[in-house]
Amino acid sequence: MTEYLNVGKIVNTQGIKGEVRVISQTDFPDERYKVGATLLLFQDKKAPIKLIVKSHRKHKNFNILSFEGHPNINDVEKYRDGILKVSKDDLVDLNDGEFYYHQIIGLTVVDETGEELGKIKEILSPGANDVWVVQRPKKKDALIPYIDSVVKQIDLESGVVQVEIPEGLLDDEN
Repeated sequence: MTEYLNVGKIVNTQGIKGEVRVISQTDFPDERYKVGATLLLFQDKKAPIKLIVKSHRKHKNFNILSFEGHPNINDVEKYRDGILKVSKDDLVDLNDGEFYYHQIIGLTVVDETGEELGKIKEILSPGANDVWVVQRPKKKDALIPYIDSVVKQIDLESGVVQVEIPEGLLDDEN
């Protein structure tokens, strides 16, 4: 059975020329939204619809997309709240040291002493580098920057990420 990965959510229309506002949930927006890319639109209780990207631009925190054969707001209004996905089979192989979000979320994080900190529950992309949100038992979530000095090793086979926590990164003082 084909697995699908979320690329973004259509939250609204943009203007009257068939553009939609998308909150992106992909690690590779430039690739996913490039002109000619095929996306699948999933909506509750409906068969997925294949959409081909006609245009893409950034606007504030949104990706603005239009699709081939959808020149007008009336063509896309019905897609609001739909989830755009790609087939897992369509993913390209990444270079060493590059990972898809779905490979990282759920991994167990251990520190340099081998102590388990928690599991990665979410990835934030606020700027220069991603930040991994680690859910810890009976403590506040930890925010771990995805940089070489902190993330030492990612072992997808065993599902473990080894990190070196600089002093002051985890604020556990209550």
